[in-house]
Amino acid sequence: MFALTRKMAPAVLAAAMIGGAPVPAQAGVGDLLVAPTRIILDGRKGTEIVLNNIGDAPATYRISVEFRHMTADGNLEEVAEPTAAEKAAADMIVYAPRRVTLAPHEPQSIRIAARPPQNLPDGEYRVHLLFRAIPPTRPVTASGDEVGRGLRLQLIPVYGVTIPVIVRLGNLQATAAISNVELEKKNGKPAIALDLSRSGPRSTFGEVLVTKPGVKDPIAIQKAVAVYTELGSRHVEIPVDDAYKGELVGPVTVQYVETFHDGKEKLAETQAVLR
Repeated sequence: MFALTRKMAPAVLAAAMIGGAPVPAQAGVGDLLVAPTRIILDGRKGTEIVLNNIGDAPATYRISVEFRHMTADGNLEEVAEPTAAEKAAADMIVYAPRRVTLAPHEPQSIRIAARPPQNLPDGEYRVHLLFRAIPPTRPVTASGDEVGRGLRLQLIPVYGVTIPVIVRLGNLQATAAISNVELEKKNGKPAIALDLSRSGPRSTFGEVLVTKPGVKDPIAIQKAVAVYTELGSRHVEIPVDDAYKGELVGPVTVQYVETFHDGKEKLAETQAVLR
């Protein structure tokens, strides 16, 4: 689960891809690729995140912690005041290096681990790690008729990739359910909308598949669908594959399948009739 951000000084623009387009195994924005796009730690074993400068010029990136909450439509919004659990997550996350300069097409590993303090209650703790490009220093030159007119500002876009870092302590379980399945329009195209609910002390992450009797492949599929612990439910809209636009009306089966590095597990399933 990840969020892509594009930030400009002094204006700030942000967009979250959770629940949007299918998430690839690596996330990219500007000239930066990051893999994997989601980290889960157990407080014992660490892992690595690989940054890759796919541009044609050297680039410097700064790594920092952010706090983001999921909204009911699946977007991620930055929060100014983190919860106690989020503060605990930030305190236990250790990573290095925190700033890297990469030559063109050069990869770099970032080591990351969780060091939970003793007596920390079992549960899920989450922060988001931001990989932000640092723009090179460039002198601003003024034309002859601009000299003496005062301060000149130049907006330089600053790109970054944000990924969730989740620490799970203890044997945490979660359940899910699907409801309110119906046809909608998204950007002028047919989509299957539904409400996805979650309960339990941990988040869920997986793919939503819509199948139809007599049709071999899913008529709609959305990957990388997360429901974080701050939410009990969220709304999901899944674009319908162009090949199946004529197959919409009638009975369908909707599944929410959790995906792991070593397999899948069905969390929820429901039957519905599209009209």
